[in-house]
Amino acid sequence: MNALTQDLDNQATDKELISVQTSRFGTLEVDPDKIITLTSPFLGFPESIRFILRAHAPDSPFMWLQSLDNQELAFVVISSALLPEKYNPKIPKQTINELAIRSDKEIDMLVLLTIPAGNPQEMTANLLGPLIINTTKRLAKQIVLDPKKYNPCLPLFPQS
Repeated sequence: MNALTQDLDNQATDKELISVQTSRFGTLEVDPDKIITLTSPFLGFPESIRFILRAHAPDSPFMWLQSLDNQELAFVVISSALLPEKYNPKIPKQTINELAIRSDKEIDMLVLLTIPAGNPQEMTANLLGPLIINTTKRLAKQIVLDPKKYNPCLPLFPQS
């Protein structure tokens, strides 16, 4: 199971769903098996540890990481595999253990985006703080990498 395939539009009909109110998407019906639990919260958002991924649009590479604990909190993310440059940082062993990852097949890595209002061509990706997900156990953690090696504001559409 890959985190990128966990879209709310593909709900199983035989499961009891959880109803969650959000500011962006209204009321969502969430499959409990698709909830991603952070082992430690994002900096500045200590109340938010449960999230779901929601596709931005059917053929869009962008996704929303919507908090289930704070209806106002949602991050725009993309798979690290879609970045224009090679990006394959080493995940610390402590994170591997904390997320109970047993195989590389269980790992998904998402990158948080910053999209300036009214100026999407200046969108940047945070390579310094990727979100690592154990896709089997649905556990996740944002890690902080070496700032000398990884750009926290990589332009996705560089000016030529």
